[in-house]
Amino acid sequence: MSNLKDLVEEMDQLSNPEKAKHLSRFFKTGKGEYGEGDVFIGLVVPQQRQLSKKYIDLSLKDLQTLLSSKIHEQRLVALMILVLKSAKAKEKEEKEIVDFYLKNTKKINNWDLVDLSCHHILGKYFFNKDRKIFYKLARSKNLWEKRISVISTFDFIRNNQFEDGLKIAEILLYDKHDLIHKAVGWMLREVGKRDQKVEEEFLKKHYKTMPRTMLRYAIEKFPEPKRQSYLKKSAT
Repeated sequence: MSNLKDLVEEMDQLSNPEKAKHLSRFFKTGKGEYGEGDVFIGLVVPQQRQLSKKYIDLSLKDLQTLLSSKIHEQRLVALMILVLKSAKAKEKEEKEIVDFYLKNTKKINNWDLVDLSCHHILGKYFFNKDRKIFYKLARSKNLWEKRISVISTFDFIRNNQFEDGLKIAEILLYDKHDLIHKAVGWMLREVGKRDQKVEEEFLKKHYKTMPRTMLRYAIEKFPEPKRQSYLKKSAT
């Protein structure tokens, strides 16, 4: 039976101070940066994936303890376990996981935590349900809830359902944070991979005024002449 104490001890044993320093810089944990105050112990993603499989039977109560930790890797393992649980869950248990996730969005507070979890849990669950929760998250004042709203639409997009992603993109079009610019641009690029005409219809309305980073991400896979054309005509 999985044991929270064993997991924490195993993570401590795998800790790597040098790697932790690198991760702290990479995830912008300095004063005034988006990850301010986040604490790393130096585990890499493959190690955390192995741990999540080993400790998949941890309860939601145990996962709450991990998600409330100041240690980044503990929160990430908790989310990886949630993703694994969600993939196997029946309707009642899946709803419990989704409700748990939505209760903890403010603890899912760095871009890797968001990107490795939200579309697997929220996108999958709401695929055949009312999606108004994503519009509520998109209008949040919390950076991570806004990013969750964008990245969660990937589950819809890969099934050629673009409408929600594009509507959320319009809500967040002039958001001030670079991490939202990147997320929206990435989402538009994913739409374009499946239907470039749909992406270009959106871009024709907005490319002259949308943030430059968002545009660059959105047109990254375009042929070079077309990419340069968009960049030259857009606002600097």
